Amino acid sequence: MKVSIVFDAFVSVFLFNISLQEYFQFRFFELDREERENWAGTGYMYEYQLRMNPKTSRHILDDKILFYKHYKEFFLHQVADLETLKGNEKLIWKLLHNPSGKIVLKVSDGKCGKGVLIRKTDDFTPHTLVEVMEQEGYELAEEFLIQHPDLQKLSPSAVNTVRIFTQLNANNEVEFLGCRLRISVNSPIDNMAAGNMAAQIDEKSGVVTGLGVYSDITKKDEDFHPITGCKIEGFKVPFWNETLDMVKRAALIYPQNRSIGWDVAITDKGPGLIEGNHDWCKLLWQLPVKKGLKRELEKFR
Repeated sequence: MKVSIVFDAFVSVFLFNISLQEYFQFRFFELDREERENWAGTGYMYEYQLRMNPKTSRHILDDKILFYKHYKEFFLHQVADLETLKGNEKLIWKLLHNPSGKIVLKVSDGKCGKGVLIRKTDDFTPHTLVEVMEQEGYELAEEFLIQHPDLQKLSPSAVNTVRIFTQLNANNEVEFLGCRLRISVNSPIDNMAAGNMAAQIDEKSGVVTGLGVYSDITKKDEDFHPITGCKIEGFKVPFWNETLDMVKRAALIYPQNRSIGWDVAITDKGPGLIEGNHDWCKLLWQLPVKKGLKRELEKFR
């Protein structure tokens, strides 16, 4: 690596409030100062999201148990916390006899796909499910969602979720900051941090309008899924209008949190919420469109 790039990277950390890794992910080594100013890095996003989603209210999004209790009307799948499961064999039976044949165990504060275990329901009895959760520290059990056949054809290794970024304006109206499709690549989760792709979705049509991109700059953008061969650009997300409507309604449930990244699963029955993120990912937001979007946030500060 050239000394000049190393020096430029360290200077950029302080000048543009980014991390060293983001210097390369944002490809700052190819950009002039004006272009660099447009990128929202870790420091900027921390300050922005703390202002939009203060610590006094963001816990509802941080804690998966609280999130389910506040937003359960938007869930399509069965979810239960450990304390609720204890002594409730009927509820455990429902979880262990869901149509997917799989169950998902989670910690309440897991991020980026961490603290998640996916197992076959046949691996458990009502007694052993609670026992494993207690021993391994899992606080939530969920029915594994069966994604829409179109998404299953695109990438069957994981449930490929839609990420929609919402912002409440000064009039408490919901504005969309962007929509992305997260695409798994031979992985049981769809997060970019786990080596998967993301692509831009056109807000009006629900059609993917760009290539699949990685956060790893050594990997090329993909026009076709590298495993299934399905074309990415032009993919139409099913139930798009219903998805936007659901997210709009969810964004107004608890307006103390004003800027949220929603993860939505699309099934053959329609869209359902998975989670909401107060610290939504600036990489997933910006990398698929290949430009910095900081100015999109300035009007809300």
